[in-house]
Amino acid sequence: MIMNVFRFVAGSAGLVGVVLTSFAAEVKSADNAKPARKADTLFADKVVAKGKGFEIKQSEVEDAFIALRSNLAAQGQNIPEDQRPTVEAKLADRLVVSKILLQKANDEDRKKAKATSEQTVEEARKRFPTEDLFEQQLKARGLSVDNFRSRLLEQSTAEEVLNREVRAKISVSDEQLKKFYDENPAQFEQPESVRASHILLSTKDQTTQKPIAPEAKKSRETEIRKLKTRADAGEDFGKLAREFSEDPGSKDKGGEYTFPRGQMVKPFETAAFSLKTNQVSDVVETEFGYHLIKLHERIPAKKVELATVKTNLSGFLVQQEVEKQLPAYFEQLKKEFKVEMPGETNATPEKGQDTLPPKKSAP
Repeated sequence: MIMNVFRFVAGSAGLVGVVLTSFAAEVKSADNAKPARKADTLFADKVVAKGKGFEIKQSEVEDAFIALRSNLAAQGQNIPEDQRPTVEAKLADRLVVSKILLQKANDEDRKKAKATSEQTVEEARKRFPTEDLFEQQLKARGLSVDNFRSRLLEQSTAEEVLNREVRAKISVSDEQLKKFYDENPAQFEQPESVRASHILLSTKDQTTQKPIAPEAKKSRETEIRKLKTRADAGEDFGKLAREFSEDPGSKDKGGEYTFPRGQMVKPFETAAFSLKTNQVSDVVETEFGYHLIKLHERIPAKKVELATVKTNLSGFLVQQEVEKQLPAYFEQLKKEFKVEMPGETNATPEKGQDTLPPKKSAP
């Protein structure tokens, strides 16, 4: 969407799925983001957890905390210092589970995980107009491309184990689907939306994301008005978008998006919803730059039929059940791998309490 064309989320919950919590990507810090060690830590890096085939040191938990805090800071969030002990305890627990899942992976799990993680890296790259900008955004989160690739591979591997050992054993009947559909009508109301294409000429520096100079901005306005003349003369709008648009999220699709109200920045939304079918807008300016918008279709509000959402709804209900079963499954793993916590972190979360930021809900 236009509102997040240049926004990158390095946390893997939005990239690889929500089977694990959104902190699985934070359990291992980037090589170039390790903090200096305190003297007592250098000489007494105590073991905070151990089990069959692994142990976790206090330094690993501290690295995980630094990585998590850096990631949240990049999103404008923070962890209050008085919550650090409890958060570190939760991270130690995540580290234990992650190490166990990686040990349980078989060759097929690793093969699938490699394919998934490589695809995710490529999809992330496509969100940026240049390779340099992609690498800069990763660096801002304390990551190199190799670090990012390694994290995704680890999480994808753990998810494949969960798919095999938990998800594959869960099924949802047609009766359950219909019951949920009938009892939650509001969730299947589709608001009025439009299908439109746009051409964006950015008024931000592609490297720094700061506004370009006034003279350069004026030049961009001149360019978009020339494209407006060509579109009005009947040139293929999708072809123009593929050739000239600087929105990496839609460029390859001829600039096309389908969206309801409330998803795009306001000037863009207002213009799109005011157009007639096949009409091309005047030049629209937003915080991202200059746009031309062509309306293809106005889609009225309606309730989506069960048959249309059956597959997605089934996946959602399976995911709900997976999340219910995960705590017991993780406890089972800890027993199987004889996990001990000889050096507890400073605080242990209360049962049922999760002080880390909440994971994303299933779609």
